[in-house]
Amino acid sequence: MAFEPPRRLIRALGETAPDGDDWLAKLPEAAERAVAVRGLTAERVQVPGGRSSLVVLVRTAGGSPAVLKLAPRRARPGSERAALVHWGGLGAVQVHDEGAEGAEGASEEGVLLLERLHPDVSVRSLPEAKALLEAAGTLRRLWVEPPASHPFETVAERTGRQAEAMRVGAAADAEVAPLVDAALAARAELLAEPSDQRLLHGTFRQSKVLAGDRMPWLAVGPDPVVGETAFDLARLVRDRVEDLIAQPSGASTTRRRIKRLAESLEVDQERLRGWTLFRAVESGVRARRVGREQDAELLLEFAGWL
Repeated sequence: MAFEPPRRLIRALGETAPDGDDWLAKLPEAAERAVAVRGLTAERVQVPGGRSSLVVLVRTAGGSPAVLKLAPRRARPGSERAALVHWGGLGAVQVHDEGAEGAEGASEEGVLLLERLHPDVSVRSLPEAKALLEAAGTLRRLWVEPPASHPFETVAERTGRQAEAMRVGAAADAEVAPLVDAALAARAELLAEPSDQRLLHGTFRQSKVLAGDRMPWLAVGPDPVVGETAFDLARLVRDRVEDLIAQPSGASTTRRRIKRLAESLEVDQERLRGWTLFRAVESGVRARRVGREQDAELLLEFAGWL
């Protein structure tokens, strides 16, 4: 079969690919090789798929359903594998080829063979209140102690990189400068106080929780990071941001959501508000930088409520 990358992936990677990067051009060949070396049968490429990887629905040599995932190095696939192995299927999709390192080519960088979930059924398909409840319950299971000498980036490191890009964005765009200043001040205050360190999903939202057979809901697609749980929960606060913005009571609904999520997951409400502000501004500035103006406007208006 042809392993053509979906348009969504082409567009997303086109926004972030460094000059001279040829990962997309080589992707069909890499997918064909990954299927062949594992003795898999490819069914179809998942469309629209994700923004950082190619997802192919496959069957193993024994006929079992599985998912083959290919991601570029900048998506940190090695970190994703390490987190999924550490979680061991508790709250997250399982790695099927964990022990395949001895097979020629079976553990090439950026390739994962995963448990097949139901890719078209996410928590986002549920009514909003139920979706938040199920997503929060899944997230709680992921917050475990990181392994000793872990390979993961920390929240301080990741947000430090992001802060530099935000400063550059603010220097070039006076309109966002006040929000960037507020977000950077919140980050500095949050990092100044010690907090519990947990392994976090890193990019958690409702669409990252899919229906499964082994458990009702399982998380996929982590970009793992080690830090405080409020950082992870902050991305969930702004889920369905377009619906929040469309509501006359969007600002008060957001404040209630912060309070409800903080209480249900035993997270400090003010720390959750602070990280929600930082992450919304960072995403908004990044969206504006790559030309996604509509997304930028939604995110920055949301951040203004905080």
